[in-house]
Amino acid sequence: MIFIILVKKMKILISLLALVFSFPVLSQTITTELFADGFNNPVDIQNAGDSRLFIVEKSGVIKILNENGTTNTTPFLNIDNQVSPGGERGLLSVAFHPNYTSNGYFYVNFTDNNGATQISRFTVNSANPDIADVATQVNLLNIAQPYGNHNGGCIEFGPDGYLYIGTGDGGSGGDPDNRSQNLQDLLGKMLRIDVNTTSGGNNYAIPADNPFIGNPSALDEIWAYGLRNPWRFSFDYSTNNLWIGDVGQNTTEEINRVSTTTNGYNFGWRCYEGSNPYNTSGCDLASTMTLPVAEYPIPPCFCNVVGGYMYRGTTYADLQDTYIFATSGDGTISTLNPADALTNHGDYGGYWVSFGEDVNKELYIADISGGIYKIKGGILSTPEFNIDKDIKISPNPASEDLKISTTLNKNINSITIFNIKGKVVYTEKNISTLEKEIKVNSFRSGLYLIKITSENGFETIKKIVIQ
Repeated sequence: MIFIILVKKMKILISLLALVFSFPVLSQTITTELFADGFNNPVDIQNAGDSRLFIVEKSGVIKILNENGTTNTTPFLNIDNQVSPGGERGLLSVAFHPNYTSNGYFYVNFTDNNGATQISRFTVNSANPDIADVATQVNLLNIAQPYGNHNGGCIEFGPDGYLYIGTGDGGSGGDPDNRSQNLQDLLGKMLRIDVNTTSGGNNYAIPADNPFIGNPSALDEIWAYGLRNPWRFSFDYSTNNLWIGDVGQNTTEEINRVSTTTNGYNFGWRCYEGSNPYNTSGCDLASTMTLPVAEYPIPPCFCNVVGGYMYRGTTYADLQDTYIFATSGDGTISTLNPADALTNHGDYGGYWVSFGEDVNKELYIADISGGIYKIKGGILSTPEFNIDKDIKISPNPASEDLKISTTLNKNINSITIFNIKGKVVYTEKNISTLEKEIKVNSFRSGLYLIKITSENGFETIKKIVIQ
């Protein structure tokens, strides 16, 4: 049951109560607010651990957007002479080394003048933190592209400190060369490399726990495979999960979520488009593959999913534990709640191509026409009740006892636990305590939602797992 209140175009305000599984949730309000404009085909937003945002433009330029909304006149990086920016090609992403403040290293993914994917490292100018030193370029990886589309293009450092590289299947349609399922091809994959050491004549090394090391039929760089065109992925450092928005072929856009503590995932393409069979010739059973946690029909405009972020900021209480993503071309912004129920919040009027976090983990979204917008919720968090910092649930997963504690001055007033069908399996009111233990050994194994209410009436819902 979804209630939608629709206001104007770019500042559409949509409030909804998602009761897909019949449990109560915080009503989510998402708005977009223009933060800066005038960029030339912006396709990525990143921060380097400070108040600046780095805006990647397809032509080969990275600009610095300051916290007051102004843009530096001199670009941070300009490599437009190396970049082929037509169609789905161009300078597509930037990733800052986890130790950027000390080593000044950052990495870019771009399409070179031969049409290949190039991963390179640059170093910031030692005398000016707002300008990169172009002469420091070190090339790490070059991947030939058979067609002009499906370049992937996203790079991110994971919680393990390794650089992850998402590659598309090489283009055309239907993966005609079966590259995604071919472990001797780097296309259609999630690659993982160690940029802190070198080996084998490369300017990088292979992490010792990459899944196919020693397999003569596979390439060592591969961490996962079976992707079509992963247009934006992100890491949730709170859970060590990797979220991927993978663009569909004819029927289905998909969102994948996997743990970074495991590897070797097969996301299914070309055998499956989402969870639907596509071309299963020579394929393993679907049960052996990692299918999406959410999927939705391709819109009539044949628009594409834009992978987003799990909201980990502290400003908006109603966005906590919410994965926010978009669809390019139709202006829609969507969310997944803690039970992976998908809600389309409607058309916000932009041609969305990428999300980004600032240093405080507040979210922004880029419109290819040149605008950078803030993502806002509708319920401000209060200093006395910070969901991530002040409420602790442990252990999670749990098998015997579940402990809920708070560092607040306000006591916990009530606790209610719902199973995935929305049935109340535990409730206790008027607790008035800073700590509560609940016996869960009689619960069936599975996913549950726990609603915690403080004495001042603030509510939060968290996902728990009973083993």
